[in-house]
Amino acid sequence: MANNGRRKNTRNREKESEWQERVVQIRRVTKVVKGGKKLSFRAIVVIGNEKGQVGVGVGKAGDVIGAVKKGVADGKKHLIDVPLTKSYSIPQPTTGRGGGAKVFMRPAAPGTGVIAGGAVRTVLELAGVRNILAKQLGSNNPLNNARAAADALSSLRTLSDVAQERGIPVEKLYA
Repeated sequence: MANNGRRKNTRNREKESEWQERVVQIRRVTKVVKGGKKLSFRAIVVIGNEKGQVGVGVGKAGDVIGAVKKGVADGKKHLIDVPLTKSYSIPQPTTGRGGGAKVFMRPAAPGTGVIAGGAVRTVLELAGVRNILAKQLGSNNPLNNARAAADALSSLRTLSDVAQERGIPVEKLYA
């Protein structure tokens, strides 16, 4: 009886192990209340499976571990699908906005690697992108840059998506 419980537990761990989570930033924040200042922690977490799915989450709690857990749960709620090419790049150049941040991305040749900085790099790596050029423009805020990267990736479309929207076969797109 106890053995069956253990087996189920290992299966659940295997399912969740395909998701990787990385903490981008942990910041101590305060709120002024009647009795003084209330301390809490804000965690920016990026979660992805390196197979084309990624999410950015924010969690706030009285302790760091609680904030990270909430951030992971929030990231799972905001998952996006990223279309990847055969060379693990993106189909076309794109730009994303998040708050005051703007992120510009271009596909790159195989062997280029992920050329990006900060939170954008984390989002791209966990999405499964291996060859890309990216540049942060405007704000240097990690949360806004991560959200801008997710916005840019969510706006990507494949040739088959475009053909389906237009109601024509993929071959006619080339002609």
